[in-house]
Amino acid sequence: MNSLVNLLSASVMHSLGWALLHFLWEGTALAAIAAAAMALCRRPSARYAIGVGALALMLLAPLFTFFRVPQEVPQGHSGTADTAKSSPLAAAAQPTASTRDAASGSTPPIAASKALPGFVEGWLVEAWLLGVALFSMRSAGGFFLLERQRRKQSRVVEDRILEICFTLQDRIGLTRAISYCECKWLQAPAVIGWFRPVVFLPVSALTGLSESQLEAVIAHELAHIQRLDAFVNVFQVCVETLLFYHPAVWWLNKRIRDEREHCCDEMAVALCGDPVEYARALTLMEEWRSAPVFAMAANRGPLTERIVRVLGLKTLGTGMRGIGLTGSALCLTAALIAGNALIEMAHPKSALAAIQIAHIETNFVQQHSTASSAPAKPSAGHVQSGSQPSSAAPSTSSTTSSTSYIDAMKSAGLGDLTVDQLIALKIQDVTPDYVRAIHELGMRPDANMLIAMRVQDITPDYIRELHAAGLNPDQNHLIAMKVQGADGDYYKSLKDAGLNPDVDHLIAMKVQGVTPDYVKELRAAGLAVTVDQVIGMKVQDVSPSYLKGLHDQGIEATADNVIAMRVQDVSPEYVRDIRALGLNPSASELIAMRVQDVTPEYIKALQAAGYKLSVNDIIGAKVQDVTPEFIERAQKHGFKDLTLQKLIQLRQLGILDSKADL
Repeated sequence: MNSLVNLLSASVMHSLGWALLHFLWEGTALAAIAAAAMALCRRPSARYAIGVGALALMLLAPLFTFFRVPQEVPQGHSGTADTAKSSPLAAAAQPTASTRDAASGSTPPIAASKALPGFVEGWLVEAWLLGVALFSMRSAGGFFLLERQRRKQSRVVEDRILEICFTLQDRIGLTRAISYCECKWLQAPAVIGWFRPVVFLPVSALTGLSESQLEAVIAHELAHIQRLDAFVNVFQVCVETLLFYHPAVWWLNKRIRDEREHCCDEMAVALCGDPVEYARALTLMEEWRSAPVFAMAANRGPLTERIVRVLGLKTLGTGMRGIGLTGSALCLTAALIAGNALIEMAHPKSALAAIQIAHIETNFVQQHSTASSAPAKPSAGHVQSGSQPSSAAPSTSSTTSSTSYIDAMKSAGLGDLTVDQLIALKIQDVTPDYVRAIHELGMRPDANMLIAMRVQDITPDYIRELHAAGLNPDQNHLIAMKVQGADGDYYKSLKDAGLNPDVDHLIAMKVQGVTPDYVKELRAAGLAVTVDQVIGMKVQDVSPSYLKGLHDQGIEATADNVIAMRVQDVSPEYVRDIRALGLNPSASELIAMRVQDVTPEYIKALQAAGYKLSVNDIIGAKVQDVTPEFIERAQKHGFKDLTLQKLIQLRQLGILDSKADL
């Protein structure tokens, strides 16, 4: 590092040192102006453009200062020289001074820069170069690792997901070649690459999100590609590397990244049209926050603010914008005072010009702050066409509304709520009145349970209906019943059909699609069924037509036998074919025959070999693997007219087995 510093001339070191110092107040001033401008804008796209523009000016400001600082190093410290160059701020104020001096007929003197102390031109510049080198290695290493992961640890998504991606790409109007890959090293969808972008879909998103939620987050990533955000992100990384020492650069970069996510959120919601599902997807992915800074990830940015914006909830309004403008004015004034001190050190004659500029710029910000806060109190009954009440509402009313909601929830019995719980409660429209009504019905659910109940649209009337029908489910059963659509009418109709299920059985019956008509049909077929038997028969798809087919074949079976017959695929056709061979098995024997895979063909083969066996003999022969082929082999060896027991003994002892069988 010392060798690099030694290569720089004294004049370059002098200008570079002053440029780095001047950027301390220049960067603060630019950040304050950007903050004020952003506070005046309501659209994320406008704030994003302002942020990127301000960041570009931050990069240009040190360069401008570097070339404006005189390259000659003054020999003395008198503060006077015959150079014609001045600082940027003095140059901005030059027209006023020129006019004044022209009126007096004299030429204004322009002071030369003072020489910096040795530590500034040495240690300061050296420290800056060292920081740039370290941040450059950090960025290069990050890009290298990202590219390595992209090439080695990913695979193309399945066709179903690929079809969704291509459909969204067509809808958003992207004609670029985009790859879609599945990976395990990311926890949220992300875009990597500049000229040939790749959308990575982690396994956690493919398995943990619904199809509509997955479409929304894929649309978010495609919005990044359409807006060319990857190129802007590289520019941000470069500015962070060169101007790493100024906090304003990091603050502005964070604002840019946040506004970029808001812009893509808007595009995703506009494309998919379901802000609630997208908000739920963001909530789920909050736990998967692991994405490289060089990637455009769907879960980047503050969750609370993004959900509030996606759902169109009330924000702090123009009052907070006024506070932001006031803060920006204060920061700008402080920056200009600091800049004036530095300019006075380098250019004593420019101090008055700096003060004049500071006064003008401060008045400008204050005027805009006053103008922006004026519409905060509209006249009664006056609403502008196309206005957005949620954004234009004064901060006082918004804050009061938020505070009233919290206090009302506390009075309803819900206190010590976290921010995430408050957001989720508000999203699901859990009101204090709803909480009180649930409490009056004898339930005391916590915040998470209330959210789940509201998600499933469990109303107090629904609970009263269940109570009136004779059911008193707990909170978990209540949610399960609502999910399955089990209500009081369903329970009453089952009771009318002769069943009296408890809550667990009621849910299971609804899951399996057991209807009152189905129960009546079973009873009409002569089956005295219990709740468990009805569920088992429905699971095995025992239909009235199946029961009729068995009845037509003369099979009178109990409910348990019917279930077992259905499990073993004992069909009416199978019974008919067995009976056509002269056998009359019972329900239990039919089940045993089917378990042993006794087919009509097997029975025919035994009969063709001269054996007239009973049902139990046929089952025993099949169990012992007495096949028609084995009988034929025994007859070839001269063993004819053997009884079934002799055949079974020959089979068990392996007397007729070939060497290959042995």
